[in-house]
Amino acid sequence: MSLQGKKIVLAVTGSIAAYKTPHFVRLLVKAGAHVRVLVTDAAAQFVSPLSLATVSKHPVLANVNDGATWNNHVEMGLWADAMIIAPCSANTLGKLANGLCDNLVCAVYLSARCPVFIAPAMDEDMWLHPSVQANISKVRSFGNNIIPVAHGELASGLVGDGRMAEPEDMVTHLSVFFSEAGKPLKGMNALVTAGPTYERLDPVRFIGNFSTGKMGIAIAEALANKGAQVTLVLGPTHEHAIYPGINTISVESAQEMYEACITAFDSAQIAVLAAAVADYRPKEQAKEKIKKKENELTLELAKTTDILAGLGKIKKPWQTLVGFALETTDELENARKKLKEKNADMIALNSLNDAGAGFGHETNKITLLTQEGAPIALPLQSKKDAATAIVDHILELQHAQKIS
Repeated sequence: MSLQGKKIVLAVTGSIAAYKTPHFVRLLVKAGAHVRVLVTDAAAQFVSPLSLATVSKHPVLANVNDGATWNNHVEMGLWADAMIIAPCSANTLGKLANGLCDNLVCAVYLSARCPVFIAPAMDEDMWLHPSVQANISKVRSFGNNIIPVAHGELASGLVGDGRMAEPEDMVTHLSVFFSEAGKPLKGMNALVTAGPTYERLDPVRFIGNFSTGKMGIAIAEALANKGAQVTLVLGPTHEHAIYPGINTISVESAQEMYEACITAFDSAQIAVLAAAVADYRPKEQAKEKIKKKENELTLELAKTTDILAGLGKIKKPWQTLVGFALETTDELENARKKLKEKNADMIALNSLNDAGAGFGHETNKITLLTQEGAPIALPLQSKKDAATAIVDHILELQHAQKIS
């Protein structure tokens, strides 16, 4: 287990999500980690220090000194293999971004020489506020690892972004970070696209599709799990990648996705285009909401830029390019045609005629086609397992390229 023997400092700050931290500590201890817990005064209003002390099997520290004893923040920062601030409130985030130090958590953070992980937690409006996003960018620029917020029900009763990642996801995040075995893609860059694109008709309407982005995100995580530094170009979706080593670029339209891909592809050894990109966009986008007047409305559409074909034209011999084909008729014939015309190295074909495959499902049934050899039919399986299988076949392609 990659967390076996690791020394983890958990800093808990003032958020309702603090109620999840005893479970998080229990999971870390079960994974073999040694855990020391710090809390702010505000955090102690949401979770009992006694509970955290019980599950961590160590006293919980709240102050730089308790009157008779000095809690050495420098020593703790040197002791840790990793520090994770979870939940990290907007208030604490602002302090971290600006080097403010008025409590033990901030003192240990400023003294830490180990990797630091930050798991924000706040209401959606707070999370999306420009000042908070600026602070996120700032602490990330310091080399800190940001664990993405989740989408779901918030303490306010609203549903949106801002939930702290679940304890199990945070353990996975740390485990992947510390895992050194089985990293054949270490030092390599990968580009992945995922999700739909939205092509605007007017300020309130768009042409889109039902893609959730789950398959592409699973591929990004499978590549990161093999050691790659992944750029994930993600269309509009509530799904998120949680693994370290994944830099997510959010886009809306096919053109925005194309521009992001062109920029990232230059340094990528691997590119997997799993996004469901719109083939057409409105030729003209109305500046005002289109009013309902007639019984019929005629829209004039124009082709979007073909991202897979565009990358295929500039692909270097050392790059592996993988595309996806979602078909409903003549599946293998259409996929072979796409493989050849787009100059791809592999096409991952899935058919809407297969039960459990396609948009919205937790499973997928994929057939892999390469320039040489017979199609490889994968069984119906979870998208996570399918992504692992796709990445394994990419590694085989790369090995074949090296020896040819």
